Amino acid sequence: MKTIRSHWTTLTVTVGCALLIVATALTVCSQTAPVLTVAPTGTNQLLITITNGVSATTYDIYTTPVLGNSAAYPWKAAVIGTNGQTNFTLNIGPYQAGFFRAVVDTNSVPFWEAADPNNPSAGILAVFIDSPANGAVLQ
Repeated sequence: MKTIRSHWTTLTVTVGCALLIVATALTVCSQTAPVLTVAPTGTNQLLITITNGVSATTYDIYTTPVLGNSAAYPWKAAVIGTNGQTNFTLNIGPYQAGFFRAVVDTNSVPFWEAADPNNPSAGILAVFIDSPANGAVLQ
C-alpha cells in the first residue's frame, strides 16, 4: 500500500510540475513583441510609437537612410528617450526615405556622452590631457 501511495505522490508532483512549465511557456509565448509604428504628424515631422513596450525601459530611436551599407550609412541616434517613454517626435531630416529602430538603453549613458555609441558596455567618454604639464590653459 505504501508503494502505491509513493508512486501516486511522485506522479502527482511530476504532473503538477509539468502543468506549471506548460502554463509558464504559454504565458511567455502569448506576450506580444514590441512594434514600432511611424506616422507623419505634419510637413516635416514623424511620430514614432512603440506599442507593447516595456514600461520601465528606456528606448533610443536610431535611423539610417540605407540598410546593408553600415560603412557609408551607419545607424545614428535620432532621439534619446527617457524611462518609460514610448512616443517620439522627430524631424524627417535630409532623406526622403529611411529606416528606424528602437534600441533598449541598457547603461543610461546619454548618446552624446558615450565612449562608443555602438557598444553600451563602454560607458562614459573621459578625456585626459597629459600635456602641456606646465599649467597652461587650453582653449
